[in-house]
Amino acid sequence: MLQPFVAALRFLTIVPIPGQVGTDSDSLAASTPWFPLVGLLIGLVCAPLAWLLWWLLPRAVAAVLVTSLLFAFSGGLHLDGLADTADGLFSARSRDRMLAIMRDSRIGAMGVIALIMLLLLKTTALASLDLDRLLAAVVLAPVAGRCAILFMMALLPYARPEGGLGTLFYSRRSRLVGVWGVVFFLACALLVTGPAGLAVAGLTLLLLAVLALFLKCRLGGATGDTLGAACELAELSVVLAFSCTLWSGS
Repeated sequence: MLQPFVAALRFLTIVPIPGQVGTDSDSLAASTPWFPLVGLLIGLVCAPLAWLLWWLLPRAVAAVLVTSLLFAFSGGLHLDGLADTADGLFSARSRDRMLAIMRDSRIGAMGVIALIMLLLLKTTALASLDLDRLLAAVVLAPVAGRCAILFMMALLPYARPEGGLGTLFYSRRSRLVGVWGVVFFLACALLVTGPAGLAVAGLTLLLLAVLALFLKCRLGGATGDTLGAACELAELSVVLAFSCTLWSGS
């Protein structure tokens, strides 16, 4: 039980963990049920840091630093997936060519644009929040992102016949794990903000379902890059939803 959790922590964060526990492929393949908990731990660590930044710095500056905190814990892993996904999907090429572009480590124009837009939207949305909603968003966004990975894996097959980074996780693919991710996300949303949190979670899941349909049509399934993109887009959806509820006065 410990090894899969440590494997999830090693894969999803840059937290230095001594020793070799959780480094074998079996532990990594079995680690997916722990992804939501790792997301919650990231949120719980980031929240007090966000609170401190909100009191010490101008709101816009604090929002930039909070956004940086949220992706720094994963070493930018999911941002890389977002950039590769944008380069492939918006290349207007065949399915095989899109997959080849996504595998290329070089970033293209669409990847740069996707990164800029996501970071701008996340930062400005955070800057629009009052302190209470900021803390709720900071806790819930990482949970949404890691649960999104499980949700997308449950909805979509793996798209690369030759294999890739996601192959290991798909080797023990279970739709029950996807259900667990959704339940965990909904429970956290309810605990963090009450019934309003369920609306935030519901909107995020709806957007992920639309993304899954789009990926099914374009690629025939998911890849490691699209799972990373789903993580980032789920985080953005949560932050934007909190921003919208603020302006609506709810």
